[in-house]
Parts: sequence; C-alpha cells; structure tokens
Amino acid sequence: MTNNDILRRLRYTFDFNDSKMMRLFSQADQQVTRAQVSAWLKKDDDPGYQACRDIELAIFLNGMINEMRGKREGPQPEPEKRLNNNIIFRKLKIALNLQSDAVLDVLALAGQRMSQHELSAFFRKPEHKHYRLCKDQVLRNFLKGLQLKNKPA
Repeated sequence: MTNNDILRRLRYTFDFNDSKMMRLFSQADQQVTRAQVSAWLKKDDDPGYQACRDIELAIFLNGMINEMRGKREGPQPEPEKRLNNNIIFRKLKIALNLQSDAVLDVLALAGQRMSQHELSAFFRKPEHKHYRLCKDQVLRNFLKGLQLKNKPA
C-alpha cells in the first residue's frame, strides 16, 4: 500500500475535510498547505499527484494521535523517516485507542481472522524473536474494517 492510499482511506473513513487534514498535521507541529494535501489525495494517474513521503505520513499519524488522545507532556515524538506497515498499524491502534480485542473485531469485519498471538507479533520490537512483519493485506483489511465500522453500508 502506498502512503497516499492510506491517507485517502483514512480521509474517507473518518470524513476528514481539507481543513481537518491540515489541522491533524499541525497537531504534530507541521504546517501543510491545502495544495499539498490535495496533491497527496489525488489518484496516482492524475497529473497533480504528489507522492506522500514516509515522514509526512508519520507526521499525519502523530497528529491523529495528538488530536484523538491528547498531546503528551514534554517534547513531541520525532516522526519516523522510514515507515513500515507495523509502525502504521501501531500508530492507528494508538490513535483510535483500540485494545487487541477491538482490533481483532475490526479485522473480522473485513473477513480477516487472526489470533491474539498473531496480532501481538505485529506490535513487538523488530529484534524480538516473535516479531512478525505486517503484510499489506493485513493493513488493507484493518483499514477496510475501520471503514465498515465507521461507515456502515
């Protein structure tokens, strides 16, 4: 999945307008313009399309955490320069304040069955012997499950 695809899905799932998207970036102490947000949300074949870099998605997700959970005391966390699906998944879990059971329920909405142990492997440190890389399909199903939960047909 591309960072742009993740941004588009989150925008649709939570009905974020351009102003809200810009506010989420500003929650992580980063100012972006409406034109930047618009370029990131365009389809890949649109001439105005601009790729969203890892650091920009990390800033957005940090802003989502700050907006939905409240800012932490002290210095804000530095946005990651390189993201993978595990980091994105963890940040979304934190922002939405979801416990493991709730994450499993969201995944089940999208038809993804998983055990508690399989899920916890995604949130471990990469050095841990039971760490598991989160594949695109799992993240895609989590985003689809969020969409089904927040925008029932």
